[in-house]
Amino acid sequence: MPIKWSALEVSEAMDEVEELVSKADPFLAAAEARAGKATGIRNLPQYMSQRLHRLIFTIQYRQNIKTSIVGIRESIPEGAIETDRQAKRQQSLGLDAVQHNEFAEWLEQQMKE
Repeated sequence: MPIKWSALEVSEAMDEVEELVSKADPFLAAAEARAGKATGIRNLPQYMSQRLHRLIFTIQYRQNIKTSIVGIRESIPEGAIETDRQAKRQQSLGLDAVQHNEFAEWLEQQMKE
């Protein structure tokens, strides 16, 4: 049964998300280091130390973003991306290809915004 959504577009979106996350990594690592340094401030009250550790944990949690991207890619049905590529090639050549329904058009518009 063919899928009605574009696996290729999802894959390309994940490529973009992964690239953005990779660009953010150095900044997040620096923020994590700075927050870690702040935990060593002399006479820091425990409630502030706890909040700083929570901040560090939140920054470290970014690894789950990468895990989520992998999970999304693994959820794309096998062969769907290549099928979409072929359909896209056919469309660019003016041949009949898979018809997009209103939901697919709406989803495509949302992903562009």
